[in-house]
Amino acid sequence: MTYATQADRDTIEQEMPWDARDVPVTTWGLLCKTAGTYGDRAAATFQMFSGADDPAETLTWNQLRDRTAQVANMFRALGIGENDVVAYILPNCTETILTYLGGQVAGIVNPINPLLEAEQIGAILRETGAKVVVTLRAFPKTDVAQKAAAAVALAPGVETVVEVDLLHYLTGIKKLIVPLIRPKNPVSHQARVVQFKAEVATQPAALTFDDSAGDRVAAYFHTGGTTGMPKVAQHRYSGIVYNAWLGDRLLFSETDVQICPLPLFHVFATIVSLGASLGSGAHIVFPTPQGYRGEGVFDNFWKLIERHKVTFMITVPTAISALMQRKVDADISTLKLAFCGSAPLPLELYKRFESAAGVTICEGYGLTEATCLVSINPPDGVKKVGSIGFPFPYTEIRIVNDTTEGPAECAVDDIGEICVSNPGVTPGATYTETAKNEHLYHFDKFLRTGDLGRIDSDGYLWITGRAKDLIIRGGHNIDPAIIEETLAGHPAVAFAGAIGQPDAFAGELPCVYVELVAGAQVPESDLMAYAKEHIAERAAVPKYLEILDELPKTAVGKVFKPDLRKRAITRIYDAALAEAGLAASVATVVEDKKRGLVAILRKTGDVDEAAVARTLGEFARPFDWG
Repeated sequence: MTYATQADRDTIEQEMPWDARDVPVTTWGLLCKTAGTYGDRAAATFQMFSGADDPAETLTWNQLRDRTAQVANMFRALGIGENDVVAYILPNCTETILTYLGGQVAGIVNPINPLLEAEQIGAILRETGAKVVVTLRAFPKTDVAQKAAAAVALAPGVETVVEVDLLHYLTGIKKLIVPLIRPKNPVSHQARVVQFKAEVATQPAALTFDDSAGDRVAAYFHTGGTTGMPKVAQHRYSGIVYNAWLGDRLLFSETDVQICPLPLFHVFATIVSLGASLGSGAHIVFPTPQGYRGEGVFDNFWKLIERHKVTFMITVPTAISALMQRKVDADISTLKLAFCGSAPLPLELYKRFESAAGVTICEGYGLTEATCLVSINPPDGVKKVGSIGFPFPYTEIRIVNDTTEGPAECAVDDIGEICVSNPGVTPGATYTETAKNEHLYHFDKFLRTGDLGRIDSDGYLWITGRAKDLIIRGGHNIDPAIIEETLAGHPAVAFAGAIGQPDAFAGELPCVYVELVAGAQVPESDLMAYAKEHIAERAAVPKYLEILDELPKTAVGKVFKPDLRKRAITRIYDAALAEAGLAASVATVVEDKKRGLVAILRKTGDVDEAAVARTLGEFARPFDWG
């Protein structure tokens, strides 16, 4: 299980080529192998409410296998073959786990973020050609059912909607009240509607059809929500099984328990966390339908670790930040490690967590287009905080720059685009839309991630920026074009440049700078109100808007965003220093060869440098003294 150095990685690869390894070919084969070995052990737990004593539903591995078979049989009975698509628009619950697994056994499963707008969901359903949609039956305090119905109305190819009713998770007075206050669904659509529980109950607990004979596309995952149509990545069994094998070989055993309060429409929760349990037999716990967003989850988190004897927590920087505002009020001595991904982790936050929880954090890197996992700070080895470690076994990384003579690999510590090859990467077939696969690979093998980075002399990978210009808000990818194009529709706006400004909690928040047309006058508050009204994706609404006399531009007239990022870093860091009462400010922001944009500080009086480090250590972007 030891994974501490690159020599360990090389030893693993030398054992045998990946294609020759004795691993199952399909998800069903993987599930059957694990159930056959650990059948009576706990596999998956869902807890509707966050209290340490609230009811929880647990399935053993044998039960998970049998119920997955029932759900897969249901989908086949609804007309789903290997090339047909089952989409789901669901919060976390046991039925979501079963739909994810059963959908890729019967056909191609397509998880969809229920926080997207109905128009975006409808566009994804049309792009994937979904025939069956699994979603909620109307339920209080959520609009998922109504939104899904509106989306299905926009996707005429959907033949059946399967409704999951959360009522059976309730007890006492709540169970009596919900049927009386259950909202009506006012939207009609063309698909017939059936009930998940009733349909599954008619199916046998063994597959009624033959499992797939070999590798095939088994899942479609959309990329981060953007205006219009998000790109849809194709995942094959080979990539899904590879990610599960990594969890088994490098991280977990059947005695481990991981808590995963992340949404089951995302690759981190499904491909990585649930996949690692499928590979290793580790028990996985999902608290509340909204995960970390669920009521009381942060307040009860340490008690949940004590209750379920968690050994491994799955987290993101925003969650760590929120947890550090709560006292560790439970026995968490079983906790061994935290795996953090989705966005860079500020150094000060890393230190505070390790001190409070008594466990270390492993930062990892992955992306939807690569079926997720790419690299990790080694669990048993040297962790370079701020880096994302070195590649997993059977993963190759190249740092590449385009030149007049074509793509060229970068030298040690030189910044270029991070490009990846591994069993989860399928050259030429990454996206469902063929046109979006053009120019996506270097050397016909290495996926271009759009992230900028470098590899240091010890082989550790560092992200320094993003070629593709995304804003990453708490792990949620936001295309700046949604902000820019919206504001460009205002008659007073000539140009708009949207970037991610540093944030101690979310990593980045959307921020926009605007240049007005000649002679126009409009208050910033009016433009902000316009943005709020017209930007469909709520997470993309800018948190800050500023009108400049002229936006910085390149020689060909494009908005030059590095200057805007420097301006935002200066403003945010100066505000944080002032709020903390520290006599320091940002003198300038420079582009460092190894670290990207770095704030250079100056002293404006007597100042405690350690206090400055604690204050600015809450942010992911680095700083130095001038």
